[in-house]
Amino acid sequence: MEKKIIIYTDGACSGNPGKGGWGTLLMYGPSTKEISGYDPATTNNRMELMAAIRGLEALKEPCRVELYSDSAYLVNAINERWIDRWVKNGWKTAAKKPVENIDLWQEILKLIRLHHVTFHKVKGHSDNPYNNRCDELARTAIKDNA
Repeated sequence: MEKKIIIYTDGACSGNPGKGGWGTLLMYGPSTKEISGYDPATTNNRMELMAAIRGLEALKEPCRVELYSDSAYLVNAINERWIDRWVKNGWKTAAKKPVENIDLWQEILKLIRLHHVTFHKVKGHSDNPYNNRCDELARTAIKDNA
């Protein structure tokens, strides 16, 4: 039976583009693991995607994952099947323009094929303590590397 993992993610940018950070919280039963990272030149959307990628990469075996993000970009691309259309259209948007962040979207596609992932949108900078903790991890990653 697959383990059930809860992942919260958030990305942040100081300037957009600018210095970026991401934070991820993984929860399995009573155990919690926090991971975060930094990029000296990136965008907010790239950091949102990177937080999800690093969370899914941290899993050592196929799992059932509930992934929570305040990024409409990430959640809608999966739940509204934008990503399926992008793949079908050769990584072009409906406006026939190249999809931004293709490298990260391709990584997310690989990872969600390994796991059973359900994406959930949460309100950012609100009363969700897990989302707030991920935001704090992302901002601290930027501050510690500035």
